[in-house]
Amino acid sequence: MEKGNSNRTRIIGLRLTAAEYAKIERKWKASTCRKLSDYVRRSLFDKPIVTTYRDASLDEFMLQMIQLRKELNAIGNNFNQAVKKLHILQQIPEFKIWLIRYELESKILFNKIDEVKKSIQKFAELWLR
Repeated sequence: MEKGNSNRTRIIGLRLTAAEYAKIERKWKASTCRKLSDYVRRSLFDKPIVTTYRDASLDEFMLQMIQLRKELNAIGNNFNQAVKKLHILQQIPEFKIWLIRYELESKILFNKIDEVKKSIQKFAELWLR
């Protein structure tokens, strides 16, 4: 919580009923405090306690978005490898035309993949706070 925690030498013994302890523990686990003592100290001294809220209904959606991001990465990698192999075959005139056309389309594809990745990343950061 603060710097200089080593100065804490006083102990307060406190007995609680099972229901009281369960209530404190539930509130502590809903907060961002890592230790119960930190949570209790913040409560006693009226310091701000940050609580977390997570909408469980979006868990399935997040799993699907993570899977989609992995698939997009794999598609992009495969496409890149195919284009690199085709660059080796530049001696054949037909492939030169194909390469020029698909290089432009690959740029469009990768731009869209990057947009989707960024959107997923922003959503994940907001969701996982």
